[in-house]
Amino acid sequence: MRLFKREELAVDPLDLARTLLGAVIETTEPEGTVAARLVEVEAYRGEDDPASHCYRGRTPRNEVMWGPAGHLYVYFVYGMHFCANVVGREDGQAGAVLLRAAEVIDGTELARARRKAARRENELAQGPARLTSALRIGPEHNGADLVDPGSPVRLFMGDEIRAKDIRTGPRVGVAAAKDTPWRFWIDSPAVSSYRPGGRSRPGK
Repeated sequence: MRLFKREELAVDPLDLARTLLGAVIETTEPEGTVAARLVEVEAYRGEDDPASHCYRGRTPRNEVMWGPAGHLYVYFVYGMHFCANVVGREDGQAGAVLLRAAEVIDGTELARARRKAARRENELAQGPARLTSALRIGPEHNGADLVDPGSPVRLFMGDEIRAKDIRTGPRVGVAAAKDTPWRFWIDSPAVSSYRPGGRSRPGK
């Protein structure tokens, strides 16, 4: 595997979402390394996307989402969970892709120790909060450079996914633009359960 190049990630979130399917995100902590293959993501644009954190403009909270591409945008939701996003687009243009679900492919025992509630292996990173728990991604990783080999969080290219194997549907749980089909996934038991929008939660 090789790390993504920044310019490969500096694209529209809808294109980036498809690119990230099959990619591998890897974290290294003192206790070890965990790597996971992305199987479900959601695209969020900027000021033209009512479900986006950047819909109302630039703030200290969403600063990372405005670029440059290739950085990790981490935020806290519901007062208890962290979610991780890959920032895309050109510097100064807001956009990111939420990492919704993944298959743990390395460091499974460490991921299981972090996710004791998981009954099966496919549940280790099945959903955005579970994914960050399994990989131990937290607020200290906000702004992490995913294309830097020395970064604690890194993003590697995976096998190319054929367009016909990518499915699309509405984003999960958002109240605004809830029917916009910007969730992308591939066939995997790790894909999270779909819950229609309606409950108000911050978008990305």
